[in-house]
Amino acid sequence: MTDAAPILLASTSPQRRAILTQLQIPFDVVAPDFEEAPGGDPVEHAVGKARSVNGGERPVLGVDTVVLCHGEVIGKPDDLADAERMLAKLQGRTHEVVSGLCLRGEGWEEVRRETTTVTFRPASARDIARYLAIGEWAGRAGGDAIQGLGAALVERIDGDYLNVVGLPAAALVEVLAARFPGMYGFG
Repeated sequence: MTDAAPILLASTSPQRRAILTQLQIPFDVVAPDFEEAPGGDPVEHAVGKARSVNGGERPVLGVDTVVLCHGEVIGKPDDLADAERMLAKLQGRTHEVVSGLCLRGEGWEEVRRETTTVTFRPASARDIARYLAIGEWAGRAGGDAIQGLGAALVERIDGDYLNVVGLPAAALVEVLAARFPGMYGFG
């Protein structure tokens, strides 16, 4: 791998930072100057976040993720009661985790949509209460952190696991390999 300039991550998400670190992609964090519309399209949000940051010669990465359950957008819970409502709705059902990804630079922009299907096992009220008590639900679309105790709620996952965690890694690697062969360790 050559010395690639760190990408600018237009997000303050700790999950996205952890995934980029895991993939050994150099990055710096810049909080995006973009206001998300509740229930909006994650691709539009990702593009808005990426475009809100001036990266100069460095690539800028914007990402947004939502949970869709039978056509209903399920965002981040407002409080414990909202998280309990969301998890009760998802248990025993299949839903989609949909992410938008935008990687842009001077004169170019790559946009992707990634969908991962997740099936929750039927969970008892006790299972949900145990999960809610540890607080992982806070700040998570659908109230679930699959990389933690939330994994116990999951029966099956089809697609990019890291997309469910918070960043569609397969799509990002594909874009980096095509746009910057070898520079970020891919392609």
